[in-house]
Amino acid sequence: MHGDRQVYGKSEGGKAFCIAGFMKKLFIFDLDGTLVNSLADIAEATNYAMRILGFPEHELSEFNYLVGDGVAKLIERALPVENQDKFDEALSLYNNYYNKNYTVKTYIYDGIEKMLNTLKEKGFELAVASNKTHEFTENVISYYFGDELFSEVFGKSEGNPVKPSPAIVDNIMDKLNISKENTVMIGDTCIDIKTGKNAGIKTIGCLWGFRTLEELVNAGADYIADKPLDIVKYLCE
Repeated sequence: MHGDRQVYGKSEGGKAFCIAGFMKKLFIFDLDGTLVNSLADIAEATNYAMRILGFPEHELSEFNYLVGDGVAKLIERALPVENQDKFDEALSLYNNYYNKNYTVKTYIYDGIEKMLNTLKEKGFELAVASNKTHEFTENVISYYFGDELFSEVFGKSEGNPVKPSPAIVDNIMDKLNISKENTVMIGDTCIDIKTGKNAGIKTIGCLWGFRTLEELVNAGADYIADKPLDIVKYLCE
């Protein structure tokens, strides 16, 4: 147990357990920090933009909290406060660099592929809801997971709000005609948990990503997963 949150895959005696009655039809996953560790490539692209513009670069550890709210907020945070007038230039430099280098250091977390394939084989719908731009979200998913695993893949698109707005999750549920009661949101940050809460669906916080247990618990995660394969244990076989 982590505080008053159940940790999926463990009981206090160390034996596996499942949540009675948990039977969802749709699993919606965040991308960065949940399915893949993309932090190094994001950091490289950001620091490239800062370097070209003559601004200080950031340590990799800083990006755990620079990312999460979309690329616009990332660039805003990375730029010095007094140089926000360079935002458009920095964003363009970032996008051009990242477009050519988004697979250099990014990797799938251990256990993710097995977990996803198990859910898919059992007939569950899988989807992605990311604050990464839609084009990059599609590119990353296609490169690392192919085009058949996920029923819907959505990133940030022009004119649409970023998470924690529930809009992206609502859109996925509408397209797949699956109710809130049959949907769960899985992610590694408070943003993902708040998105699920705002959409009225259950949430699973992931401990292998960019943020902390404390953040996930404080955000109100319904369950906490220590590792990807724990998620399968919700199926209560």
